[in-house]
Formats: sequence, structure tokens, C-alpha cells
Amino acid sequence: MHGFVTMAHPLVEAVLREARQCVDTTEVVLCPPTTLIVRFAEWLAGTEVHIGGQDCHMETHGAFTGDISASMLMDADCTHVIVGHSERRQHHHESNADIRKKAGAAIQADLIPIICVGETADERATGKAEDTVGQQVRECLPDSAAVNDFVLAYEPVWAIGSGKTPTIEHIRLMHSYIASVAGKQLGIAPEQIRVLYGGSVKSANAHDIMQIAGVSGVLVGGASLQAEDFCGIIRASRTA
Repeated sequence: MHGFVTMAHPLVEAVLREARQCVDTTEVVLCPPTTLIVRFAEWLAGTEVHIGGQDCHMETHGAFTGDISASMLMDADCTHVIVGHSERRQHHHESNADIRKKAGAAIQADLIPIICVGETADERATGKAEDTVGQQVRECLPDSAAVNDFVLAYEPVWAIGSGKTPTIEHIRLMHSYIASVAGKQLGIAPEQIRVLYGGSVKSANAHDIMQIAGVSGVLVGGASLQAEDFCGIIRASRTA
């Protein structure tokens, strides 16, 4: 819940300039608040940068005041949508079953859902990180999903906005585990599963994170609000 037109336009222009330098190697997706999606679509029309929503409803239409459907996002020129973000799970009490339905609705509307999974600090401290994340993957992924239908994003909840990041080995092992669980469920080779890392990603650590085996890219939070930081992350992807 950040952003107005006055700050968003120069940010988009800066990101677009940077994205044009790595169009052959990096896919850039901007997921603005719903109020800015149409503006982003106008500014980015015909460019290499994609647009996504931050959430969608599980139903195609109906009496759900304040919600937005996947097909509405598609109609607004989105190609992606984030579902299951830890803040939605926490503040809106979304269950794995809810997220699975949202992911299915997105795929049905020809959007690519970015399905978020991750453990809390307590779950990590008690050795339940893999159990928690594995269950989320199994219960959030639609069984009919094909390899190019979705993207997974590992966001350790305890790292979001904290400035803390897991060790390289923790990220590597968790990404490998997530790909293995998803691959087994869908009958897809694990190395074909795209898994992003999200959790205090910034320009200073993006290169090291994106060099980790099994990390397909990053899901950026606060750093995406500053053009210099976000462009630094895009730049890091070119050499990772």
C-alpha cells in the first residue's frame, strides 16, 4: 500500500531504462497497487516490462465489493498476479485452500500467479520450516498447473522488512526442497520449476542471492520503491 502517480512515473521510467539493458536475460514485472495498474499499462505499453496485480479474488465475478478478479487484471493488461503473500495470510487470514483457488483462477484467466510460501520465525526456530513450506506448496499449487503456468516465491516471513536474510546454504536448500515438492506433485522435473527468493532483497545482496543454485529471480519488497535500489537489483541480474 505505497505509491502515487507523482512518485510512480519517474520510478517506472528509470526501471524501463534499466530493463532495456537486459531484455535478453531478465524478465521484469512490476506489481503496483490496483489504483496505478491502468497508469502503468499506459506508461509501459509496447515495452519489455510486464505488469502484475498484488492479489486477486478466487471468483470470476460477483458481489465482492472491494475485490478484483483475475480476469479484471487481465483486462487491465496484467500478465502476472501475486497470491498468498505472507501479509495476505497474516492480515486477511488467507488459507492455503484460498490461495490454491486464487492461483487456479489466475491460470484460468491466462495470468501467471506468483505463489508465495514461507515460514515464520517460530516455525524456523522449532525446526518446522520445511514441513510448513512443503505443506504450503502442496496445498497452494493447483494440480492441473503446467510448468509455465506459475512461479513460486520463497519468502521467509521473518526476513521480510527486517534487513535479515537467510544464509546462502539455507536459501539453496529451501529452493531445492520447494522445487522437489512442486515437481513431484505436478510430475515436472524440479529444475524446470521457477522459484524466486523474497525477503529483504536489496541491490547490495541481489547478485549473491541470484547466483545461488535454484534461485530463478527475486521478489522485491521495499527496495522496489526506490529507483536506485530497484535498478541496482535489475542490474545485478545481468551478471548473476
